[in-house]
Amino acid sequence: MQHEKKEESLRVVKYVLFSISAGVIQSLAFALLHEILHWPYWPCYLIALVLSVLWNFTLNRKFTFQSAANIPRAMLLVAGYYCVFTPLSTIWGNALTNAGWNEYLVLFGTMLINLTSEFLFWRLVVYRDSINTNERAKKRLSRLQAEAGQQEETK
Repeated sequence: MQHEKKEESLRVVKYVLFSISAGVIQSLAFALLHEILHWPYWPCYLIALVLSVLWNFTLNRKFTFQSAANIPRAMLLVAGYYCVFTPLSTIWGNALTNAGWNEYLVLFGTMLINLTSEFLFWRLVVYRDSINTNERAKKRLSRLQAEAGQQEETK
């Protein structure tokens, strides 16, 4: 039980760190499109969001959730999440920036909402039954079992 809590805490930390890297990608892409091309909020946001999602999906699937789940199925589920999140966040982002809110404040607030809701969706829906099923996870589990066996022998 204690090991499971530790593992889940580590999963959250990994997810947050990878999401921060995706946030950097999203922020840079947004800033380039907004500051250099002077595009309105919504196309800058959408393009930057797609880039960050692709990055985040790839890293979190392999390292955070260590899933061997069917990639097209997982991507379709993530696409389903974004079919809901993207229109809503684009609408509220556009409305807030048109009301005078700072574009970057809106962007970072939206990113925090995305961070939380996306983790829950990925953990409870996308990878629910396939966490720790890829080769990396199997090797780690095998190593842990071997270490536990050695500790039992020394007792």
